[in-house]
Amino acid sequence: MHPCRVLFPFLRLADMHIELQNIRKQFDGAYAVDGVDLTLRPGEIHALLGENGAGKTTLMNVLYGMTQMDSGSVSINHRDERIQSPRDAIGLGIGMIHQHFSLVPTLTVMENLILGEKRSDRWRLNRKQASDDLRLFSHQHGFEVKPDVLVRQLSVGTQQRVEILKTLRQGARTLILDEPTAVLTPQEVEELFTILARFRDAGHTIVFITHKLHEAMAISDRITVLRYGRVAGSMETSSASLSNLTRLMIGREIKRPNIKPPVSSSRTALTVDHIDIQDDRGHWAVRDLSLQVKSGEILGIAGVDGNGQKELAESLCGLRRVASGAIKIGAHDITGLSVQDISNLGLAQIPQDRHGTGLILDFSVEENLILSEDRLNRYSRFGFLDFRRIRTDVHRLIKQFDIRVRHAELPAATLSGGNQQKLIFARTLAEPKDILVVFNPTRGVDINASEEIHQELLTRRSEGAGILLISTELDEIFLLSDRIAIMFEGRIVGLVSPDTSREKIGRLMAGAA
Repeated sequence: MHPCRVLFPFLRLADMHIELQNIRKQFDGAYAVDGVDLTLRPGEIHALLGENGAGKTTLMNVLYGMTQMDSGSVSINHRDERIQSPRDAIGLGIGMIHQHFSLVPTLTVMENLILGEKRSDRWRLNRKQASDDLRLFSHQHGFEVKPDVLVRQLSVGTQQRVEILKTLRQGARTLILDEPTAVLTPQEVEELFTILARFRDAGHTIVFITHKLHEAMAISDRITVLRYGRVAGSMETSSASLSNLTRLMIGREIKRPNIKPPVSSSRTALTVDHIDIQDDRGHWAVRDLSLQVKSGEILGIAGVDGNGQKELAESLCGLRRVASGAIKIGAHDITGLSVQDISNLGLAQIPQDRHGTGLILDFSVEENLILSEDRLNRYSRFGFLDFRRIRTDVHRLIKQFDIRVRHAELPAATLSGGNQQKLIFARTLAEPKDILVVFNPTRGVDINASEEIHQELLTRRSEGAGILLISTELDEIFLLSDRIAIMFEGRIVGLVSPDTSREKIGRLMAGAA
């Protein structure tokens, strides 16, 4: 680390002018990045905007040395550079903060920040001096962090700031942030934007990767839109509009779902009564949680990821044991029942991890669509499968849910993320269900598929299904929910209407009243 960095963190050692020219990178014969030119200027926040799979992260992984380009060139201050590893990038002043942090949860803030640094006191660490240096360094960057606190005890937003500090200590003058707001509360997003603006004003180059148009408009000075691995357009943010950016991203305007008033019903479809649930490590993930979902309504669960949502969803469909309390479908107590028994009583789940628990990627689309005990029983006669009936139903579901696949015998792994998600919806909703537990239904899904999924949920709601929508996307929660429950540290800390301000919901998500 340059010695001036410790005492004068905003001192411009040198402006960085970065040019990426004709960058190409393919995986399995398909181009993720196809002939991209990109200019990054000092003292600027540059938003890299595009749908999931547009090539944004791959392009920046090339710049950071995590992915080697097939062809093209990278120049810094008009000098060609070969960046073959993150170490090379860091040596050139380029740092990247990924969606999933690289911090070690069981170490302190100070230990994480000095991890991997070359030190003169290599045989013995002067902890007091290191702690004092860190306090000074963080204060000069506008952060207030406690060096001796374990990382796992910090909020997600504070962990992100520690990650940024670590990158700055390595001498980064260009900061790449990959979908940095995905795990933040609205207040933490505002704080991050303030921090990034301060870095920009100090001469840093900021690359802000996002698929959220309003974020790109709010934080950036310039926007480049990627679509199918190519540059669809680049402009000053002052001359951009949401409608123009949308057309560049997906080729048309965004469709708003056809939202009808909720079905008026006094029938309670799902009751959760004072349940406690442990996570995989034996810690309490859900504590004394109660909620009700009415027939014909969508109850949204808002919260920062990791506050017990995963354990709650797994317990409702029988994948995780409830330590105490009760879960009921109508008048039926389903606490402790098997997945199949719960499904037979009318509850279906759209899982968060479509690769891990939603699909068998090596199986064909056809096989995945019939992959449930009740459907296999339906197609079985005298121990043999009725393949004619299977193919008739499979082609009907592919058409009904608009699954884009050349033929049903192809492996599910060949589908895009959106079509994989539609495949799960098709299998899950092939038979009517009274209750749907839906977890991050549009994560990693393009805008077209998201619109179709949202409309499908609203259709099921209008048909009388009770839907528990667990999502870390606040926009999705606001768009679809009739009521919103906020989870924090495994508890419901608030139950509000969709017209409640984001500021209030953000405070509840952070544990503040």
